[in-house]
Amino acid sequence: MTLRFRSERRWIGRRVLPPAGPPRVAVVGPCAAGKSTLVAKLRRYGIEAHSVAQEHSNVPQMYLQRDPDYVVYLDVSHEEITRRRRVGWGSVRLERQLDRLRRAREDADLIIHTDGLGANEIYRRVLQFIWKGAD
Repeated sequence: MTLRFRSERRWIGRRVLPPAGPPRVAVVGPCAAGKSTLVAKLRRYGIEAHSVAQEHSNVPQMYLQRDPDYVVYLDVSHEEITRRRRVGWGSVRLERQLDRLRRAREDADLIIHTDGLGANEIYRRVLQFIWKGAD
C-alpha cells in the first residue's frame, strides 16, 4: 500500500513509508467532537495531523491552510457534547459552529458521526480510510 508522501523513507509502525513523508490530516468539527483526541492518536502513529478550530473562525477555508492530504470532519450532537463535557452553552451555539463548519463538511474526505463511538473506534476508522485511500 502506498500513500501520498513528501520526504525520505520512514517507518510507521511496521510499515515502511515510501518517499515523500506521512500524510497531512486536518481534523475539523464542533467543540467536543473528539478532534484533539484523534489528532494525538494520529500523531503517535506518525501522521501529520492538526486540529483546526474552524468552528470558532469566520475564515471559511481555514482548514486548508496547511495543505492537508485529507480533511476529516467529526460530527457530534448537542446531547453527546453535554454527556462528554460540562458546557454552559446550548444548541444555539452549536448551530453557529455548524454554520461556520458548513464548507469544511462539504469538502471533507471523511465524515464520522462520533455519538456513541470511543476514541479508538474513531481512530481506527480514520486509519482505515487513509490506508484504503492510498491504494
